[in-house]
Amino acid sequence: MRNVERNAKHGHEEVVELTTSSQHHQELLNIEGELDVNSSDTYTVQQAVNLLGFGWFHVKLSLIVGLCWMADSMEMTILSIIGPTMQCDWNISTYQKALMTTVVFLGMMISPLFWSQLSHRYGRKSALTFCGVLLVLYSLLSSVAPNFIWLLILRGLVGFAIGCTPQSVTLYAEFLPSKYKGKCVVLMDCFWALGACFEITLALAVYPNFGWRWLLGLSAAPLLLFTALTPIAKDNNRQMLIGRLIVDYETNSPVQMRTLLKPELRKITLLLWFLWMSCAFCYYGLVLITVELFLKDKVNSVNQGCSTFNTQDFMDLLWITFSEFPGIFVTIAIIKRCGKKKTMAMQFLIFSGCVSILSLIKSRIYTTTVLFIARGVISGLFQAAYIYTPEIYPKNLRAVGVGGCSTIARIGAMATPFVSQVLLHNSSSSALNIYSLVGLLSAVACIILPDSKILG
Repeated sequence: MRNVERNAKHGHEEVVELTTSSQHHQELLNIEGELDVNSSDTYTVQQAVNLLGFGWFHVKLSLIVGLCWMADSMEMTILSIIGPTMQCDWNISTYQKALMTTVVFLGMMISPLFWSQLSHRYGRKSALTFCGVLLVLYSLLSSVAPNFIWLLILRGLVGFAIGCTPQSVTLYAEFLPSKYKGKCVVLMDCFWALGACFEITLALAVYPNFGWRWLLGLSAAPLLLFTALTPIAKDNNRQMLIGRLIVDYETNSPVQMRTLLKPELRKITLLLWFLWMSCAFCYYGLVLITVELFLKDKVNSVNQGCSTFNTQDFMDLLWITFSEFPGIFVTIAIIKRCGKKKTMAMQFLIFSGCVSILSLIKSRIYTTTVLFIARGVISGLFQAAYIYTPEIYPKNLRAVGVGGCSTIARIGAMATPFVSQVLLHNSSSSALNIYSLVGLLSAVACIILPDSKILG
C-alpha cells in the first residue's frame, strides 16, 4: 500500500547481489514477465523484489513486524484498563483519566516527522530498533511511576515512541513482491487484533493477583522480543540480475501535505481526513466505552467513583475484542461484492445503530453482543479505509496521502476520551448519541466520495 521509499544509492543491501553470469542473466529475464528490463539493462527496486519472490525471509519479517504491531495494539488496549484503575488507586478525576489516553495520542501525532528523518538518515531497521528500546524503557518506567504526573509524562513518551511503528509496515512493504502486498497488510491487521486479545488475556492473568504495575511491565514483553529479533538473516536463496539499479519514483521532488489540498484533490482529501478522524474517534471511543459500561454499575460511591475489574469483566472484554478477527475478514469479503464506498457507508450505519441502542439495553449479555458487533464493524472500517485511501490518490501521492490521513486520525483519537469517559460519566445517552451522529455523518461522507481507481 505504500510506495518503496528506500533510496537506490543505499544499494537496497538486503536484496541486491549481482551475478557475473550473462547466461543466468538472460534466463532471469524470461521468468514469466516478472521484470521488464529495458535495453540499457536497468531495473528498479520493486522489480528486484518481485524477482526474489516470497520466501523464508518474508516469513521471518512478517513475524517480527507482527510483534511490533502487536506491541502497538497492546499499548492502546491497556489504556482502557489503567484509566479506571488509576481512578481507584490514586483518586484521579474523570478529566485526568481521559488525559492519560489523550497524551499518548498527542505523542503519536507529533513524533512521525522525527522518526521519518531518523529512518531516512540511519535506515528504518535502526530506527525501529531504537524505537523498541525506548518503548521497553518507558513502559517499564511507567510501571514504577510514583505519581500521576510522572505516569502522564511517561505515557506521553510511550506515545512518542509508538509514532515510529508505522515505519515497520513501510519497511515490510518495501521487501514484499507486488502481488503479496495486499494479503500481507491484512496479516498485519490480524496481528493488531491478536495484540489486543493478548493484552486482555494478560490482564486476566496478571491484574487480579499483581495489579496494574505488573501488567504495565509485562506488557512490554513483545517489544523486548521485537527489539532482540530485528537483526535477522536475509536470504531467499535467489540471485539478482546484473545491471544498473534505478529508483522507481522521483526522489528529488519532495511532496508536501499541502499538495493534497490542491483544487482537484481538496474535496477528496477533506472527506478522507474526516473519515479517518471518525474511524479513530469511534474505534478508540468504543474500546473505552466498553470498559466504562461494564464498570459503571459497580461504582462504589464511598470511594468517589472507584470501580475494579473482575474475571467476568475481562472475559467479556476478551470476547468483544475477538470480534476484530471476523470483522477484518467479513469486510474483505463484502468489499469484493459491494465495493469499498458502499462497504464503509454500510459499516458506519451499522456502528451508528449499535451505539444508539446501547443506552436502551440493560442486560449484560445483550450489551456484550451489541458491543461485539460494533467492535467488529469499526475494526473492519479501518481495514477498508486503508485499502481505499491509497487507491484514490495518484501514485506519487499515495504515501503522503495515507500518512496525512493517519496523522489527522490522531485528532479524533485525542478527542474521544473526553466523550467516552468524561461525558459518558455525566450523561451516557449524550455521549452515545455523539458517536451515533459521527457514524451517520461519516456514512454520508462515504457516499459523496468518488469510486477508487482500483475497484474492490
